[in-house]
Amino acid sequence: MMKSVVSDFSKLALKARASWLNPCGAVLIAAVLGAPALAQTPANAASASTILVVGDSLSAEYGLKRGTGWVPLLEKQLASQKKNARVINASISGDTTSGGRSRLPALLAQHKPATVVIELGGNDALRGLPLDMTEKNLLAMTQAAKQAGARVLLLGMQVPPNYGGAYGATFSGIFSKVAKAEKVPLVPFFLKGVADVNDGAAQFQADRIHPNEQAQPKMLANVWPELKKLIP
Repeated sequence: MMKSVVSDFSKLALKARASWLNPCGAVLIAAVLGAPALAQTPANAASASTILVVGDSLSAEYGLKRGTGWVPLLEKQLASQKKNARVINASISGDTTSGGRSRLPALLAQHKPATVVIELGGNDALRGLPLDMTEKNLLAMTQAAKQAGARVLLLGMQVPPNYGGAYGATFSGIFSKVAKAEKVPLVPFFLKGVADVNDGAAQFQADRIHPNEQAQPKMLANVWPELKKLIP
């Protein structure tokens, strides 16, 4: 992407973010506030395969009662199917791909995950950050996880229509581009069935940004078909 085009996209995103809060489109970018989600570690962690989730508020249970987000629901799914795996939720509300990239090496060294789920990029769009930077960060994270011996799953995001068709297509295309280049699986749209439906507002918290408890099983349902293929 040429530098001038990226600059135009960044300016467009900054302009659009002030007006994107509508019942369906407003609900997909993570907020910039919050704290790290607590890691979830079952008693038999020493013998379990580790799944590391590196994400933002969509994975950090922002505004939700603890234990109701899609990541804790994933733990229950694993237990119900007798999968010997533990889940480390290293998601931070407001995080960007730059933040995830800087945090990942230490997380890989500490947890030695067999699988890494990358759910980042939404806040990059919210802040109008250069799309080529988002792409480079996602690529670097994917490569680092693979070099550490982990399988990788990318969770794709989309932006509301008021960001413009060209920006939206370029942004969503970043995830498929990285997945194709690194030959890793991709969930094309993490919020499918949540943010792209007529009654989407009913599945979000009062801020119209963060999915509510009702939406969490749908988010897990979007992730599970690809993730289960990566778990021994």
